[in-house]
Amino acid sequence: MINYLEEAKSILPDLIRWRRDFHMHPEMRFEEVRTARIVAEYLHSLGMQVQTGVGQTGVVGLLKGSRLSPVALMRFDMDALPIQEENDVEYKSQTPGVMHACGHDSHTAMGMGVARLLSEHKDELKGSVKFVFQPAEEGAGGARAMIRDGVLENPRPDISFGIHVQSQTPGKMFLIGDGPVLAAADIFHCTIHGKGGHGAIPQITVDPIVVLGQIINALQTIVSRNVDPLKFAIISICNLRAGNAFNVIPDIAEMGGTLRSYEFEIRELICKRMQTVVENISRAYGATADLEIEEIVPATVNNPTISMKVRELAASIVGPEMVSKNQLGSPSDDVAEYLRAIPGCHFVLGASRGDDDRPHHTSRFDIDESTMPYGVALLVTEVIYFLSHEEAIPAP
Repeated sequence: MINYLEEAKSILPDLIRWRRDFHMHPEMRFEEVRTARIVAEYLHSLGMQVQTGVGQTGVVGLLKGSRLSPVALMRFDMDALPIQEENDVEYKSQTPGVMHACGHDSHTAMGMGVARLLSEHKDELKGSVKFVFQPAEEGAGGARAMIRDGVLENPRPDISFGIHVQSQTPGKMFLIGDGPVLAAADIFHCTIHGKGGHGAIPQITVDPIVVLGQIINALQTIVSRNVDPLKFAIISICNLRAGNAFNVIPDIAEMGGTLRSYEFEIRELICKRMQTVVENISRAYGATADLEIEEIVPATVNNPTISMKVRELAASIVGPEMVSKNQLGSPSDDVAEYLRAIPGCHFVLGASRGDDDRPHHTSRFDIDESTMPYGVALLVTEVIYFLSHEEAIPAP
């Protein structure tokens, strides 16, 4: 198998230039107009068939090899976050209150690098590659929007890939797990309807704040007492709203938060137990309740057959000591939507700058840019391998 790392390293100046340009001009979910235009123009310059406006602001490029199928899909997210950057760097965000604080700028740059190298190796492609530059990964349903617009059709992919940098994993290390690797994410909202009144005459009220307090405590027992200790689950209550005066008991109290799980059965158990807890405690205090739980994204699940081969390919690039199966994490990523429909592998590229002060979704996030060629090299390698070995692609 050819090692494409040296070729990927040769384009590092371009990767850095692209990444820094996107970093300086971040765009929020479904607002990635400038980013999408740059990507589309570049893919077009490589001779690809290009679609724009997919899923509102997404871009799809189709690179055809010596034959149309099989088809590999590669997802690269483009959106930024509503965070004010604090890094004192020359490529600091120029958009107040918006920052690439999760690495999507580097994902987009690496996607362009992969497109360039695969175009140069077009004769080696025994199939086609569908480049999916996706908007709105950060909780806004960008993957679903692109899927609704037909990104999984014409042609339909046979295998799917994704990448994510990680700022607190050693640089150039690959994390490539089997099965669930990122959690399913749900959002919930609960409203308690009580009976308000004077804070000095509580006996004639049904205090929704008291009811909500009891529910909060009870919800914490679901994971510890209903979920198998060997299974993964999280219930986090992240916001509370009730009243606006110091001496008035309000009519309603509200809370919201998130659920995380790897397995569908665990998610169903949590949802049912939450409904039971909320309804019964509210009834016991003479209140009523509304509980809404909405799936944001399913668990990200790697196909074990594919991920095992990707680990082997990664080891050929960086050595086995720099490849780990330990990819499990509690965050979520809507690359899961593609992997739910098309078997594939989503892997992590370590990109630590050597300190622990650059976590994701913070104003200090940053990466070691010299790691990007390693991500490009593995993506190029795995695509060429699987398209050349159609028998290695599992059936959906």
